[in-house]
Amino acid sequence: MSDKCPKCPPPGAPAWLATFADLCTLLLCFFVLMLSTATQDAQKFKQVASSMKMAFDVQNEITQPDTPMGTSVIAQELSPAQTEATIMDEGRQTTIQQSATLGANIEEAKKQLMEIKLNEIAKEAEKIKALLKEEIQQDQVMVETIDLTIVMRIQEKGSFASGSADLQPGFSAVMNKITTAVIEAKGKVQVAGHTDDIPIANVNYRSNWDLSASRAVTVAQQILENKAVDKGRVVIQGYADTQPLAPNTSAENRTKNRRVEVIIVGEDPTLELDQKNIDAGALIDTDKIN
Repeated sequence: MSDKCPKCPPPGAPAWLATFADLCTLLLCFFVLMLSTATQDAQKFKQVASSMKMAFDVQNEITQPDTPMGTSVIAQELSPAQTEATIMDEGRQTTIQQSATLGANIEEAKKQLMEIKLNEIAKEAEKIKALLKEEIQQDQVMVETIDLTIVMRIQEKGSFASGSADLQPGFSAVMNKITTAVIEAKGKVQVAGHTDDIPIANVNYRSNWDLSASRAVTVAQQILENKAVDKGRVVIQGYADTQPLAPNTSAENRTKNRRVEVIIVGEDPTLELDQKNIDAGALIDTDKIN
């Protein structure tokens, strides 16, 4: 076997010949590489490049122009309110406007509650009128509504003798019906006695005040004989001739003025509403003053 190197030039050849051979080899490789690049399949090149990225975990750098912002759940449902800088006087003006709005709402609620209550009282009065229908036709009793009250007006005719505070025997049936109406109704019960302007000329009563109060006591006692009536509901009043229904200028008018009234006083539905809003109202008034 020969010991000569196959790449070495033959004996006696000049030295530059070996360098020229290497240069020709390099030029051949270069042109082959250029030819292979010029005739490559672009689709295959992309597939190879993609495989290389996956193999070597190569990631492209993505430019982010803006910093990502978080998404608020509240912001999706509620829009932010616009705020404006205000001075102290403008703040007071806003408080006053809020006070006016609150006051208007309260007044509207009061109006609705009052309408409901008045309707209830009107219906209750119709029931009492139906219960006392016969007595009303005989002009012994009158029933009417005044604001939140139901007034059952007992005329002197058939109830009391002139100058007396004792109920006539035949009036007990009427009093039983009035007592039933008191039991079924709600609210305080005022029993008020009234007279005409002619001074009493009877040794049993010192004045018309005494007579009016005594008649009110008689009616109240008749009502309270029924144990279903709460004593705490009943109030007795005597007005003498200070609250006439008609001027005391004729015998007919004086007859109207001699009466005992059983008044059922309904509760004011707006009082509870005022109590619930008293704290808010106090705060608003303080803001107005300051």
